[in-house]
Amino acid sequence: MIYTIQNNRLKVSILEKGAELCSIQSIENGTEYIWQANPDIWGSHAPNLFPIIGCLKENAFIHEGKEYAMPKHGFVRNNTDVKLFEQRENSLTFILPSNENTRKVYPFEFEFKIHFILESNKLNVVHEITNTGSNEMLFNLGGHPAFNCQLKDGEEYSDYYLEFEQSETLNTWNLADGGLIGSEGKSILNNSNKIKLHPEIFASDALILKNLKSSAISLKCKKSDFELKVRFDDFPYLGLWAKPHASYVCIEPWIGIADSADTNREFSSKELLQKLEPGKNFTAEYSIEIKA
Repeated sequence: MIYTIQNNRLKVSILEKGAELCSIQSIENGTEYIWQANPDIWGSHAPNLFPIIGCLKENAFIHEGKEYAMPKHGFVRNNTDVKLFEQRENSLTFILPSNENTRKVYPFEFEFKIHFILESNKLNVVHEITNTGSNEMLFNLGGHPAFNCQLKDGEEYSDYYLEFEQSETLNTWNLADGGLIGSEGKSILNNSNKIKLHPEIFASDALILKNLKSSAISLKCKKSDFELKVRFDDFPYLGLWAKPHASYVCIEPWIGIADSADTNREFSSKELLQKLEPGKNFTAEYSIEIKA
């Protein structure tokens, strides 16, 4: 099932399965800004990452002496237990409460809500986590939206670039076997704010960025005045990724990261792990703004 909201600027569609953003289209000219999940390349649009990001060492974590197996990026992605909770003229809210399936892989009681709120040329994506149990809840949270490049005839992938709102000096982090975080890697930016896209930029997998000064990054094209801005004030880390030679780029706001290669696999030791007391709520928001 797909649900849609629109205004005079944008039409936004969300898959109920996984509450996955699957389309942002221009009302004026029909341009599609979200990757359309070609299964021969990468069969997703914008998965929601909860309660982990990336891979676990040995595909499982340990909590209070018990091992829990969980797939990469957690269990919201492609989850058919996610249901529409509320639809309004300019917003959609989806919900996943803890259930028999989640308890097998995650020993916490929770309510996961995600709100998609359309305001003019901007989509706000608001995550709302509630601890419905009697114990402290532990989790990571992230987004994984994929944005089309080569929006117009005659454009090449290498015509596009990413621009931070501030100049940055950043290294990426190496990925070890099994998608685990290794040592600090090569320099990505040295007092600069632009990352040029090219077909091989993600040949060694994602660019994983910490220690950011910026809270926003824009996808731009040197052949037009197109700009797609992702603001991620609530997310301290950022992943950038695509399949090599594919015509999209993922801009991934993260609160957390994959397991490190030397982890002891204890869930409580995960990087940027959030801790939520019983009955409390946690919210984190990022936005996608189209300037074209």
